[in-house]
Amino acid sequence: MRVLVSGYYGFANGGDEAIALSISRELRARGHTPVLLSADPAHTAALCGCEAAPRMQPLALARELRRADLLLSGGGGLLQDKTSGRNLTYYLGLIRLARLLGTPAAVFNQSIGPLSVRGGNRVARAVRGLPLVVRDRGSLRTLETLGLTGVLGGDPALLLQPSPGLVGDPASVVIAPRGDVAESLPPLRELVQALQAGGHRVVALALMPAADGEAARSLGADAVIESADPQLLLDTIAASGYVVGVRLHALILAAAAGVPFAGLSYDPKVQGFCADAGAPVHTTRPDVGLLLEQVQQGVGFDTECVAEMKDRARQSFDRVLAAGQE
Repeated sequence: MRVLVSGYYGFANGGDEAIALSISRELRARGHTPVLLSADPAHTAALCGCEAAPRMQPLALARELRRADLLLSGGGGLLQDKTSGRNLTYYLGLIRLARLLGTPAAVFNQSIGPLSVRGGNRVARAVRGLPLVVRDRGSLRTLETLGLTGVLGGDPALLLQPSPGLVGDPASVVIAPRGDVAESLPPLRELVQALQAGGHRVVALALMPAADGEAARSLGADAVIESADPQLLLDTIAASGYVVGVRLHALILAAAAGVPFAGLSYDPKVQGFCADAGAPVHTTRPDVGLLLEQVQQGVGFDTECVAEMKDRARQSFDRVLAAGQE
């Protein structure tokens, strides 16, 4: 099948680039042809080794939807109107256009919400009757409040694997801030100082360099890495002993690599992922003493929970692809 994939791709956001890379690999491994809608099709095609098309050109969108056997809306946190109602309009518009053209569609491994009342009503109308696969239990509950039934999957980035031969260094700690969560920066700086005083090497990781680079540089870490390259991000995390993340995909990549982590929840999707993984989660103004203790003791995720999340992520591909072939 030719599978058109819609997400926040081509914007130099390491988390979404990780999703794109994983989806393209998993689809190809199953014998399908992925086509990713992207803000930078040339970059996305080179990164993922597949076809890519411009996401904002109406004629190109209509052409690709007509050629596709299935539209996957996801993964990521697309169906929300917290950041902008325009984003919701875009992603729901694609789903509506697919339905108008007779192209099967599915909501794929998304977080749903936060949604206003109006936004929730718009989502319910647009996706009713479609296969709905979400990546966390909180999103399942959100669907229920909208009168919709979904299936629990898992973030596709969980299926990425570090480069061979990497060994985690217990003395290395990765901290991944988010530039627009300013209240988290003072406690993270305090944590960095405490870790360094205890002999740890701290790496500040900016998953979306344009948005997070300044915050990462402000932490006083021993090294700063600013990159949206998902394999580099994953390998950096795999070479560490612990991850503290405000960015959701720092935590997801840590789970993929088997590295313990703690999250600072600025959004329900962070809380939801940590809860599903059985990992520590804090507010954006954490108790630094408690967080330091968790890092030093290696308090991390529940191995069985993460293994189940990875299994659900794999199975979700088979589920939506089967729906597209019906």
